[in-house]
Amino acid sequence: MGIQEVGVGGAQPVFLFGTLRDAALRACVLGRTVEGIPAHLSGHRVARASGAAFPVLTVADGSAEGILVSGLNADEIARLDYFEAPYGYIRQPVEVVADGTPIAAEVYRPTDGADIAPGEDWSLAYWQQSHGPLIREAAKEIMESMITTSAEVIAQRQPVILARAQQRLNAACHPSPTRLRMPHDRSDISEIARQNSYSHFFALDDLTLSFKRFDGQPSSPVDRAVFVAGDAVTVLPYDPVLDQVMLIEQFRAGTYLRGDPNPWSLEAIAGRQDPGESLEDTARREAQEEAGITLNALHKASSYYVSPGCNTEYLTSFIGIADLSQVAEGIGGLESEAEDIRSLIVPFARLMAAIDDGEAENAPLVLSALWLAANRAKFCG
Repeated sequence: MGIQEVGVGGAQPVFLFGTLRDAALRACVLGRTVEGIPAHLSGHRVARASGAAFPVLTVADGSAEGILVSGLNADEIARLDYFEAPYGYIRQPVEVVADGTPIAAEVYRPTDGADIAPGEDWSLAYWQQSHGPLIREAAKEIMESMITTSAEVIAQRQPVILARAQQRLNAACHPSPTRLRMPHDRSDISEIARQNSYSHFFALDDLTLSFKRFDGQPSSPVDRAVFVAGDAVTVLPYDPVLDQVMLIEQFRAGTYLRGDPNPWSLEAIAGRQDPGESLEDTARREAQEEAGITLNALHKASSYYVSPGCNTEYLTSFIGIADLSQVAEGIGGLESEAEDIRSLIVPFARLMAAIDDGEAENAPLVLSALWLAANRAKFCG
Protein backbone atom coordinates (compact mmCIF):
# COMPACT_ATOMS: atom_id res chain seq x y z
CA MET A 1 0.00 0.00 0.00
CA GLY A 2 1.40 3.39 -0.99
CA ILE A 3 1.60 6.50 1.17
CA GLN A 4 -1.73 8.31 1.20
CA GLU A 5 -1.91 12.06 0.59
CA VAL A 6 -4.68 13.61 2.69
CA GLY A 7 -3.77 17.30 2.67
CA VAL A 8 -6.32 19.90 1.59
CA GLY A 9 -5.33 22.69 -0.78
CA GLY A 10 -1.71 21.51 -0.82
CA ALA A 11 -1.30 21.63 2.97
CA GLN A 12 0.14 18.50 4.55
CA PRO A 13 -1.65 17.14 7.61
CA VAL A 14 0.20 17.71 10.87
CA PHE A 15 1.03 14.98 13.38
CA LEU A 16 0.67 16.32 16.93
CA PHE A 17 2.35 14.16 19.56
CA GLY A 18 2.63 16.50 22.54
CA THR A 19 0.88 19.36 24.29
CA LEU A 20 -1.26 20.22 21.26
CA ARG A 21 -3.11 16.95 21.72
CA ASP A 22 -4.87 18.93 24.45
CA ALA A 23 -8.07 20.14 22.77
CA ALA A 24 -8.30 23.45 24.66
CA LEU A 25 -4.69 24.42 23.95
CA ARG A 26 -5.07 23.40 20.31
CA ALA A 27 -8.18 25.58 19.92
CA CYS A 28 -6.37 28.55 21.47
CA VAL A 29 -3.38 28.19 19.15
CA LEU A 30 -5.38 27.57 15.97
CA GLY A 31 -8.13 30.06 16.73
CA ARG A 32 -10.89 27.48 16.36
CA THR A 33 -11.83 23.97 17.51
CA VAL A 34 -10.06 21.39 15.36
CA GLU A 35 -10.38 17.64 15.84
CA GLY A 36 -7.86 15.02 14.82
CA ILE A 37 -7.71 11.27 14.27
CA PRO A 38 -5.49 8.86 16.24
CA ALA A 39 -2.15 8.16 14.56
CA HIS A 40 1.28 6.86 15.48
CA LEU A 41 4.88 7.26 14.39
CA SER A 42 6.83 4.00 14.37
CA GLY A 43 10.35 3.77 15.75
CA HIS A 44 9.94 6.71 18.14
CA ARG A 45 8.76 7.56 21.63
CA VAL A 46 7.53 10.79 23.20
CA ALA A 47 9.98 11.85 25.92
CA ARG A 48 10.03 14.74 28.33
CA ALA A 49 12.67 17.29 27.39
CA SER A 50 15.37 17.11 30.03
CA GLY A 51 14.91 19.85 32.61
CA ALA A 52 11.59 20.99 31.10
CA ALA A 53 7.93 19.99 30.94
CA PHE A 54 7.41 19.96 27.15
CA PRO A 55 7.80 16.80 25.04
CA VAL A 56 10.30 15.82 22.37
CA LEU A 57 10.37 12.94 19.88
CA THR A 58 13.26 10.53 20.19
CA VAL A 59 14.19 7.38 18.27
CA ALA A 60 13.20 4.22 20.16
CA ASP A 61 11.54 0.85 19.75
CA GLY A 62 7.75 0.96 19.60
CA SER A 63 5.71 3.94 18.43
CA ALA A 64 4.86 7.48 19.44
CA GLU A 65 1.12 8.05 19.78
CA GLY A 66 -0.55 11.27 18.67
CA ILE A 67 -3.27 12.73 16.49
CA LEU A 68 -3.32 13.69 12.83
CA VAL A 69 -4.89 17.07 11.99
CA SER A 70 -5.86 17.78 8.41
CA GLY A 71 -7.48 20.61 6.49
CA LEU A 72 -5.57 23.48 8.08
CA ASN A 73 -5.34 26.71 6.08
CA ALA A 74 -2.24 28.86 5.65
CA ASP A 75 -3.13 31.14 8.56
CA GLU A 76 -3.60 28.19 10.91
CA ILE A 77 -0.29 26.66 9.84
CA ALA A 78 1.35 30.04 10.51
CA ARG A 79 -0.21 30.08 13.99
CA LEU A 80 1.20 26.62 14.70
CA ASP A 81 4.63 27.70 13.44
CA TYR A 82 4.54 30.77 15.69
CA PHE A 83 3.57 28.78 18.79
CA GLU A 84 6.25 26.11 18.25
CA ALA A 85 9.11 28.41 17.20
CA PRO A 86 10.11 29.61 20.72
CA TYR A 87 10.84 25.97 21.61
CA GLY A 88 13.16 25.63 18.61
CA TYR A 89 10.65 23.47 16.71
CA ILE A 90 9.99 23.58 12.96
CA ARG A 91 7.85 21.45 10.63
CA GLN A 92 9.59 18.45 9.12
CA PRO A 93 8.26 15.69 6.83
CA VAL A 94 7.31 12.38 8.41
CA GLU A 95 5.32 9.26 7.62
CA VAL A 96 2.73 8.25 10.20
CA VAL A 97 0.10 5.53 10.32
CA ALA A 98 -3.62 6.22 10.85
CA ASP A 99 -6.28 3.51 10.56
CA GLY A 100 -3.57 1.16 9.31
CA THR A 101 -2.68 3.46 6.41
CA PRO A 102 0.71 5.18 5.94
CA ILE A 103 0.17 8.92 5.53
CA ALA A 104 2.62 11.64 4.51
CA ALA A 105 2.49 14.37 7.14
CA GLU A 106 4.56 16.98 8.92
CA VAL A 107 5.68 17.04 12.55
CA TYR A 108 7.27 19.70 14.73
CA ARG A 109 10.79 18.72 15.75
CA PRO A 110 13.84 20.64 16.96
CA THR A 111 15.88 22.52 14.39
CA ASP A 112 19.35 21.18 13.64
CA GLY A 113 21.63 22.07 16.52
CA ALA A 114 18.82 22.59 19.04
CA ASP A 115 20.09 21.21 22.33
CA ILE A 116 17.05 19.33 23.66
CA ALA A 117 17.98 16.12 25.45
CA PRO A 118 15.25 13.50 26.00
CA GLY A 119 14.36 12.29 29.49
CA GLU A 120 11.69 9.94 30.82
CA ASP A 121 8.48 9.14 28.96
CA TRP A 122 6.14 12.12 28.62
CA SER A 123 2.53 11.74 29.78
CA LEU A 124 -0.27 13.86 28.33
CA ALA A 125 -2.54 13.13 31.29
CA TYR A 126 0.13 14.20 33.80
CA TRP A 127 0.92 17.34 31.79
CA GLN A 128 -2.77 18.27 31.59
CA GLN A 129 -3.04 18.05 35.37
CA SER A 130 0.25 19.65 36.37
CA HIS A 131 1.03 22.15 33.60
CA GLY A 132 -2.01 22.34 31.34
CA PRO A 133 -3.85 25.26 33.00
CA LEU A 134 -0.69 27.38 33.08
CA ILE A 135 0.31 26.72 29.46
CA ARG A 136 -3.24 27.29 28.17
CA GLU A 137 -3.34 30.65 29.96
CA ALA A 138 0.11 31.63 28.68
CA ALA A 139 -0.88 30.62 25.15
CA LYS A 140 -3.59 33.31 25.14
CA GLU A 141 -0.98 36.04 25.58
CA ILE A 142 1.42 34.41 23.11
CA MET A 143 -1.15 34.13 20.32
CA GLU A 144 -2.44 37.66 20.93
CA SER A 145 1.15 38.84 20.32
CA MET A 146 1.52 37.13 16.93
CA ILE A 147 0.94 40.23 14.81
CA THR A 148 3.22 42.54 16.78
CA THR A 149 5.95 40.36 18.31
CA SER A 150 8.45 37.98 16.73
CA ALA A 151 8.78 34.38 17.89
CA GLU A 152 12.39 35.16 18.90
CA VAL A 153 11.18 37.84 21.30
CA ILE A 154 8.48 35.53 22.65
CA ALA A 155 11.20 32.96 23.38
CA GLN A 156 13.09 35.56 25.42
CA ARG A 157 9.93 36.57 27.29
CA GLN A 158 8.73 33.05 28.09
CA PRO A 159 9.57 33.28 31.83
CA VAL A 160 7.63 36.52 32.35
CA ILE A 161 4.75 35.39 30.13
CA LEU A 162 4.44 32.29 32.32
CA ALA A 163 4.66 34.42 35.49
CA ARG A 164 1.81 36.62 34.29
CA ALA A 165 -0.22 33.53 33.36
CA GLN A 166 0.37 32.15 36.86
CA GLN A 167 -0.89 35.42 38.33
CA ARG A 168 -4.12 35.27 36.32
CA LEU A 169 -4.66 31.67 37.42
CA ASN A 170 -4.06 32.62 41.04
CA ALA A 171 -6.64 35.40 40.83
CA ALA A 172 -9.26 33.19 39.17
CA CYS A 173 -8.75 30.18 41.46
CA HIS A 174 -8.63 32.06 44.78
CA PRO A 175 -11.25 34.83 44.73
CA SER A 176 -11.54 36.97 47.85
CA PRO A 177 -14.81 37.13 49.84
CA THR A 178 -17.57 39.61 49.04
CA ARG A 179 -19.01 40.69 52.37
CA LEU A 180 -18.33 44.41 52.63
CA ARG A 181 -17.96 45.01 48.91
CA MET A 182 -20.79 45.21 46.39
CA PRO A 183 -21.24 41.93 44.46
CA HIS A 184 -19.61 43.13 41.25
CA ASP A 185 -17.87 40.80 38.83
CA ARG A 186 -15.84 41.08 35.62
CA SER A 187 -19.01 41.24 33.50
CA ASP A 188 -19.53 44.73 34.97
CA ILE A 189 -16.50 46.02 33.04
CA SER A 190 -16.52 46.76 29.32
CA GLU A 191 -13.01 46.76 27.85
CA ILE A 192 -12.96 49.11 24.86
CA ALA A 193 -9.28 48.94 23.94
CA ARG A 194 -6.02 47.52 25.26
CA GLN A 195 -2.51 48.16 24.06
CA ASN A 196 0.69 46.67 25.40
CA SER A 197 3.15 49.59 25.54
CA TYR A 198 6.05 47.65 27.05
CA SER A 199 6.80 44.01 27.78
CA HIS A 200 10.06 42.71 29.14
CA PHE A 201 10.71 41.74 32.76
CA PHE A 202 7.47 43.53 33.56
CA ALA A 203 4.76 44.82 31.25
CA LEU A 204 2.80 48.05 30.88
CA ASP A 205 -0.71 47.95 29.42
CA ASP A 206 -2.75 50.99 28.37
CA LEU A 207 -6.50 50.40 28.83
CA THR A 208 -9.65 52.18 27.80
CA LEU A 209 -12.65 50.80 29.65
CA SER A 210 -16.02 51.50 31.20
CA PHE A 211 -17.15 50.09 34.53
CA LYS A 212 -20.51 49.77 36.27
CA ARG A 213 -20.97 52.66 38.72
CA PHE A 214 -22.58 52.24 42.13
CA ASP A 215 -25.79 53.81 40.75
CA GLY A 216 -25.97 50.97 38.22
CA GLN A 217 -25.05 53.08 35.19
CA PRO A 218 -21.95 52.54 33.03
CA SER A 219 -19.16 55.03 33.55
CA SER A 220 -17.83 57.17 30.78
CA PRO A 221 -14.79 55.61 29.05
CA VAL A 222 -11.67 56.05 31.17
CA ASP A 223 -8.01 55.60 30.26
CA ARG A 224 -5.75 53.71 32.65
CA ALA A 225 -2.11 52.58 32.51
CA VAL A 226 -1.40 49.41 34.49
CA PHE A 227 1.96 48.00 35.51
CA VAL A 228 1.74 44.20 35.10
CA ALA A 229 3.88 42.14 37.47
CA GLY A 230 3.74 38.56 38.70
CA ASP A 231 2.60 37.45 42.13
CA ALA A 232 5.23 37.40 44.87
CA VAL A 233 5.82 36.48 48.50
CA THR A 234 7.65 37.97 51.45
CA VAL A 235 8.83 36.07 54.51
CA LEU A 236 10.10 37.46 57.80
CA PRO A 237 12.20 34.83 59.62
CA TYR A 238 11.47 34.81 63.36
CA ASP A 239 13.16 32.91 66.19
CA PRO A 240 10.70 32.66 69.10
CA VAL A 241 13.37 31.37 71.49
CA LEU A 242 15.67 34.37 70.95
CA ASP A 243 12.78 36.75 70.09
CA GLN A 244 14.79 37.90 67.07
CA VAL A 245 14.04 38.48 63.41
CA MET A 246 16.17 38.44 60.29
CA LEU A 247 15.97 41.49 58.03
CA ILE A 248 17.61 42.12 54.71
CA GLU A 249 18.91 45.34 53.20
CA GLN A 250 19.37 46.05 49.49
CA PHE A 251 19.46 48.84 46.91
CA ARG A 252 16.07 49.63 45.33
CA ALA A 253 15.69 51.53 42.06
CA GLY A 254 12.25 52.83 43.06
CA THR A 255 13.60 54.66 46.10
CA TYR A 256 16.46 55.98 43.95
CA LEU A 257 14.11 57.42 41.30
CA ARG A 258 11.96 59.00 44.01
CA GLY A 259 15.04 60.93 45.11
CA ASP A 260 15.58 59.22 48.46
CA PRO A 261 18.96 60.29 49.92
CA ASN A 262 19.67 56.67 50.97
CA PRO A 263 18.02 54.38 48.39
CA TRP A 264 18.76 51.16 50.31
CA SER A 265 15.76 49.52 51.93
CA LEU A 266 15.20 47.38 55.04
CA GLU A 267 12.89 44.55 54.03
CA ALA A 268 11.64 41.07 54.65
CA ILE A 269 12.98 38.38 52.31
CA ALA A 270 10.97 38.55 49.07
CA GLY A 271 10.71 37.04 45.64
CA ARG A 272 8.43 36.31 42.71
CA GLN A 273 6.52 33.07 42.45
CA ASP A 274 7.90 30.79 39.74
CA PRO A 275 5.26 29.37 37.39
CA GLY A 276 3.81 26.17 38.85
CA GLU A 277 5.41 26.78 42.25
CA SER A 278 3.41 27.03 45.48
CA LEU A 279 3.68 30.24 47.47
CA GLU A 280 5.15 28.31 50.41
CA ASP A 281 7.84 26.82 48.18
CA THR A 282 8.62 30.30 46.87
CA ALA A 283 9.12 31.56 50.42
CA ARG A 284 11.46 28.71 51.31
CA ARG A 285 13.44 29.04 48.06
CA GLU A 286 13.90 32.78 48.46
CA ALA A 287 15.03 32.37 52.07
CA GLN A 288 17.79 30.07 50.84
CA GLU A 289 18.77 32.29 47.91
CA GLU A 290 18.80 35.62 49.73
CA ALA A 291 20.01 34.66 53.19
CA GLY A 292 21.02 30.98 53.18
CA ILE A 293 18.39 30.21 55.79
CA THR A 294 16.18 27.12 56.19
CA LEU A 295 12.69 27.85 57.46
CA ASN A 296 10.53 25.64 59.66
CA ALA A 297 6.80 26.39 59.98
CA LEU A 298 5.32 29.14 57.83
CA HIS A 299 2.47 31.34 59.10
CA LYS A 300 0.54 33.46 56.62
CA ALA A 301 0.16 37.05 57.73
CA SER A 302 -1.87 38.38 54.79
CA SER A 303 -2.36 38.44 51.03
CA TYR A 304 -2.90 41.85 49.43
CA TYR A 305 -2.55 44.16 46.46
CA VAL A 306 0.33 46.61 46.74
CA SER A 307 -1.15 49.49 44.73
CA PRO A 308 -4.24 48.27 42.83
CA GLY A 309 -4.92 51.60 41.14
CA CYS A 310 -2.00 51.04 38.77
CA ASN A 311 -0.30 47.74 39.60
CA THR A 312 -1.33 44.06 39.32
CA GLU A 313 1.26 42.95 41.90
CA TYR A 314 -0.25 40.74 44.60
CA LEU A 315 1.80 39.74 47.63
CA THR A 316 1.48 37.02 50.24
CA SER A 317 3.45 37.72 53.42
CA PHE A 318 4.62 34.94 55.73
CA ILE A 319 6.30 34.70 59.09
CA GLY A 320 8.86 31.89 58.91
CA ILE A 321 9.87 30.19 62.16
CA ALA A 322 13.63 29.62 62.19
CA ASP A 323 16.56 28.86 64.48
CA LEU A 324 18.54 32.08 64.06
CA SER A 325 21.22 30.93 66.51
CA GLN A 326 22.54 28.76 63.69
CA VAL A 327 22.51 31.51 61.06
CA ALA A 328 25.26 34.00 60.37
CA GLU A 329 24.71 37.52 59.11
CA GLY A 330 26.31 38.23 55.77
CA ILE A 331 25.94 39.08 52.09
CA GLY A 332 23.76 36.92 49.84
CA GLY A 333 21.61 36.90 46.73
CA LEU A 334 21.94 35.45 43.25
CA GLU A 335 24.81 36.84 41.19
CA SER A 336 22.87 35.91 38.04
CA GLU A 337 20.19 38.42 39.09
CA ALA A 338 22.69 41.10 40.18
CA GLU A 339 21.50 40.76 43.78
CA ASP A 340 23.62 42.21 46.57
CA ILE A 341 21.72 41.52 49.78
CA ARG A 342 22.86 42.12 53.33
CA SER A 343 21.18 40.05 56.06
CA LEU A 344 21.06 41.18 59.67
CA ILE A 345 19.55 39.68 62.82
CA VAL A 346 17.99 42.03 65.37
CA PRO A 347 15.73 41.77 68.43
CA PHE A 348 12.04 42.06 67.57
CA ALA A 349 11.86 45.21 69.72
CA ARG A 350 14.56 46.79 67.56
CA LEU A 351 12.50 46.16 64.43
CA MET A 352 9.47 47.84 66.02
CA ALA A 353 11.64 50.81 66.97
CA ALA A 354 12.80 51.08 63.34
CA ILE A 355 9.17 51.18 62.27
CA ASP A 356 8.35 53.84 64.84
CA ASP A 357 11.21 56.13 63.81
CA GLY A 358 10.63 55.60 60.07
CA GLU A 359 13.82 53.74 59.17
CA ALA A 360 11.78 50.63 58.27
CA GLU A 361 9.36 51.98 55.66
CA ASN A 362 8.85 48.98 53.41
CA ALA A 363 5.14 48.08 53.44
CA PRO A 364 5.36 44.26 53.51
CA LEU A 365 7.92 44.45 56.33
CA VAL A 366 5.73 46.81 58.33
CA LEU A 367 2.65 44.64 57.80
CA SER A 368 4.54 41.48 58.77
CA ALA A 369 5.96 43.12 61.90
CA LEU A 370 2.54 44.34 63.02
CA TRP A 371 1.03 40.89 62.46
CA LEU A 372 3.86 39.34 64.45
CA ALA A 373 3.37 41.87 67.24
CA ALA A 374 -0.28 40.83 67.49
CA ASN A 375 0.48 37.09 67.38
CA ARG A 376 3.93 36.78 68.93
CA ALA A 377 2.67 35.36 72.23
CA LYS A 378 1.56 32.21 70.39
CA PHE A 379 5.16 31.45 69.45
CA CYS A 380 6.95 32.65 72.57
CA GLY A 381 4.85 30.73 75.09
